[in-house]
Amino acid sequence: MSSLEVNTRTIDHIVHLTPPGTVNEVSERFRKLGFKVLPGGTHADGLTENALVVLRDGTYLELISFTHPVSYYPENSPERTKREGHRWANSAPGRIDYAFLGNGSLEEGHLISEIINARAEVEGSGVKYLREVGGGRVRPDGKILKWVISAPASGRDEIGSLPFFCGDITPRSLRVQTEPPSNTEHPSTAFGLAYLDLLVSPARFEEMKKRLTSVLASSPSPGDTDQTAFWDLEFVADLPPRIYPRPLLSLGVPSNDAQRKFLAETQPEGESGVGIYEVSFYVEHLDVGYPEEAETPYGRIRFIRI
Repeated sequence: MSSLEVNTRTIDHIVHLTPPGTVNEVSERFRKLGFKVLPGGTHADGLTENALVVLRDGTYLELISFTHPVSYYPENSPERTKREGHRWANSAPGRIDYAFLGNGSLEEGHLISEIINARAEVEGSGVKYLREVGGGRVRPDGKILKWVISAPASGRDEIGSLPFFCGDITPRSLRVQTEPPSNTEHPSTAFGLAYLDLLVSPARFEEMKKRLTSVLASSPSPGDTDQTAFWDLEFVADLPPRIYPRPLLSLGVPSNDAQRKFLAETQPEGESGVGIYEVSFYVEHLDVGYPEEAETPYGRIRFIRI
C-alpha cells in the first residue's frame, strides 16, 4: 500500500481520564448516563487501567485512570520515574486525548509517522510524529493485546490537539469488543460518535487548522464563522453511511464564558491552548429517560437524535 492510500482520518477512541484508582467509580457514573460499560484491564506498563464504552460504529470511549498516584512510588525509583514520565502524568481529569486508527505496521515505508511527517514537510505545517512504539494491555480474561502507538513529537504540549495513532498488532476485535452485539447496545440508544469538539485560543486557530489538515490529509469544510472548521472523519465499522452519519471533528474558538473558562482551566498559559470541550453521540431516541446534555463530571456530553 502506498502512502497515498493510507487513511489517517479514522477515529478510533477518545480518552477520558479520571483520578487514580477511579475506573470503577467513573464506570458507574457512565452507566447512570445511559451507557453500557465493559471492563478493560491493566495496561502493559502497569501504570493505568481502563474500562470501555463501545459504540456500534466501532468507536469507543476509554475510561482510564492511573492505578496509583505519583506519591505511591518511592522517590528516585524506576517506577516513579516511569510514572512521572507518562504522557498523561500532568493532565487534569477530563477528556484529554483522542486516537485515530493506525495500520499496526513497523515496516519501513509503511509507518504512519513517516507518512504524516513526509506530508507535513511538503505542506510546511510543522507537524511531526514520533516513530511507532509498542503498547499493550491484558484483559480481565487473560488475553494479551498488542498494538503500536505514534504520538506527536511535541509530546505533552499537543495532548488534546493533534491525535495519536493506535494500530493493532493483535486483532482489533480483541481490543474493541463489538461482539456480541449486546456490547454496543446502550440504554440511552447511543450508537455512534457525532462530534468531537476542540476549542482553541484565537491566536492559534489558523495554525491548528493547518496542522489538523496536514494530519488528516483532508481540507476542512467551512464553518459558520471564520473561526470554526469541520472535518469529516471515518469510523471503523462497515456500516451504511446513509443510515449511520460520519462523525465530525470540529475546531473553534471560545464563543461564550463557559468555553473561555474551560480553555483557561484545562490549558493554562504555556501549554497548547487547545482542548476537547465536548463529545456528542448519535442516539436513536431522546425520550428514554436520560438528559440530552450532561457532565461526567470531568467533561461534557451531548446526545443528538438522528
